[in-house]
Amino acid sequence: MKNSTPTMKDVAREAGVALGTVSKVFNGLPVGASYQARVEAAAKKLGYQVNQYARGLRAGKTYTAALILPAVDHPYFSALTQHIYGALARRDYRMLLYLTDRSPEQEQDCINMVRQNKVDGVIALTYNPLSIDRELPFVSIDRSLGPDIPCVATDNYGGGRTAAEKLLELGCKHLAFLRTGSVQPGETDKRGDGFEMVCRTNSIPCEIFRQNGDGDTESFLEFFRSHTTEGKLEIDGIFCSTDLLAERIRGLLAGSGIRVPEDVQIIGFDGIRQLGTNRLYCSTVIQPVEKLAETCVELLLAPDRSNIPSLVCLPGCYAPGGTTTEEY
Repeated sequence: MKNSTPTMKDVAREAGVALGTVSKVFNGLPVGASYQARVEAAAKKLGYQVNQYARGLRAGKTYTAALILPAVDHPYFSALTQHIYGALARRDYRMLLYLTDRSPEQEQDCINMVRQNKVDGVIALTYNPLSIDRELPFVSIDRSLGPDIPCVATDNYGGGRTAAEKLLELGCKHLAFLRTGSVQPGETDKRGDGFEMVCRTNSIPCEIFRQNGDGDTESFLEFFRSHTTEGKLEIDGIFCSTDLLAERIRGLLAGSGIRVPEDVQIIGFDGIRQLGTNRLYCSTVIQPVEKLAETCVELLLAPDRSNIPSLVCLPGCYAPGGTTTEEY
């Protein structure tokens, strides 16, 4: 034993159980709790590790899933990556990570590489139309890619409604929605739709300003200048499509001598937190990132995909973060 790699037979002998029981434990099949504990203790003592390649051959799987994201330098994307990795690891799956920098060519290249690597499925947050192998299990985040591909998202429409209702509750009289992002339609577009609906229902003035990509700073400044009368900004409540945009807008307003939240209250969307402090960047609608990740993995690995819904929306929640007037 000292000079050889332990086998399943060695584990069975050490645990005092049948070889079939050891096989069931390592393949995730149900056995009695006491048997499972004995097998796991024996494997740990002997230093036995499951041969994932052989296990995959027997099951006809690779036990590997691919995650395709624009980047991981964004706090939301990095949190999503961590939670998806954890959800896969709990199911004894490995994760391949592909980054695209929002490039349509790189997104499609990633799909092509995934085909070559023979993974068991793909979870992707993309910004462009894609050619996808319909036989490969695929879950999209925030963007519908077709009726046969499930999409998982936060309830963006409900989040937009929540932001508008909160700003009205806090006394705002003239609202605005600012958005940056992809030119391709997606679930995130509904943030502005929900916000605008509340404003129309309550007959509240509402300005909508959308820019593609990261948005042009001068265009935002011009937008604010066009809504300034006698040196005073008419808008007193702003909903931004992301927290990073909210932080950027706060900086632009500060450069013009406009105070947040005293003069203008701002709500973002995502719920990202400052590294090392766990403090929110701004008042925000928080996305349930851990639940989003768990749902994506559940749908991807579902043994029966015939009844999988085309869209799963999960509720977000509002939290104050210093850019609105209530305590936090």
